[in-house]
Amino acid sequence: MKKQFKVGIIGATGMVGQRFATLLENHPWFKVVALAASPRSAGKTYKEAVGERWYMDTPMPANMADIIVNDASADVDEIAAKVDFVFCAVDMKKDEIKALEERYARAECPVMSNNSANRFTPDVPMIIPEVNANHAAIINAQKKRLGTKRGFISVKSNCSIQSYVPALSPLRKFGITEVLACTYQAISGAGKTFETWPEMVDNLIPYIGGEEEKSEQEPLKVWGRIEGNEIVKCDKPQITTQCLRVPVSNGHFAAVFVRFENKPSIEEIKKIWAEYAAEPQELKLPSAPKQFLNYFEEDNMPQAKLHRNLEGGMAVSIGRLRPDTQYDYKFVCLSHNTLRGAAGGAVEMAELLAAKGYINFSNNPSSTPWRTV
Repeated sequence: MKKQFKVGIIGATGMVGQRFATLLENHPWFKVVALAASPRSAGKTYKEAVGERWYMDTPMPANMADIIVNDASADVDEIAAKVDFVFCAVDMKKDEIKALEERYARAECPVMSNNSANRFTPDVPMIIPEVNANHAAIINAQKKRLGTKRGFISVKSNCSIQSYVPALSPLRKFGITEVLACTYQAISGAGKTFETWPEMVDNLIPYIGGEEEKSEQEPLKVWGRIEGNEIVKCDKPQITTQCLRVPVSNGHFAAVFVRFENKPSIEEIKKIWAEYAAEPQELKLPSAPKQFLNYFEEDNMPQAKLHRNLEGGMAVSIGRLRPDTQYDYKFVCLSHNTLRGAAGGAVEMAELLAAKGYINFSNNPSSTPWRTV
């Protein structure tokens, strides 16, 4: 067995932090040795800090329950000295998150962020591993700006785009010009359950603060290109979205309408989805789904309850591809918002960066990839 990376979870008591804990409990490459949260949790064991607010379906990992929680802001240097890198999912103001993540990076501790604060920092990659793994190359420019040898920040994109951007990405060769996407987003995306948010039972809220801007702009960076020391957004397609909160525990849906410069056939699209594989599949990363894009022929599929956990919640489910009267085609797609869309996506991103040599052991900061493929 290869040596494991020592990792920390910053924001460990929240819903996404808890999801990180469950995903990392038996991870073959990563071992959790540090947990951090707000000052009110600091100094307590993890089980004491979380108390009755454990939101996961599985029990708290026994190997983390008695870890003493650090203060995420006050103990940066202490945490950085313990770990090879951290996952970050904190609940703070955006400017505070941006500053905190940069403090960890400058302390020579790479940051795998689930937060939105640094998504549009020009030299911070926003990675969906199956879509834009090549954007990791910007990390060298970022380290030069920060003056670091090991430390950098890499972020994952918003949960709302994790279904339709993967579905559209392999179709970009046909010249996508316009996209309309309506997302129907689970309550766990707000860090809630039906027990903590009873108002959502038998309800729908037609607004989620900030989601529509993220859903329209983030794909353009994901599909962008590296120019010099920054990632430049692509010019097209034009994207418009509406984002709704729906009474579903987990799983974000999108209803997508798309127009092409060179319209492919339905058969071509289905074949491309079925055959699509990318670097995570080639590298056989532990969290990578074997079949990333899964198309369902049944009219009533996919469904959140049936398919959100496909391939450990890391696959994307697609259905109802058909012609449209105003656009070329329309279809629906589904992804698990706290797995593929949050913690799972960040873990897979970390696996990718470790396999490619961007993350290395803190006591041996060489550029040689840790895992030879």
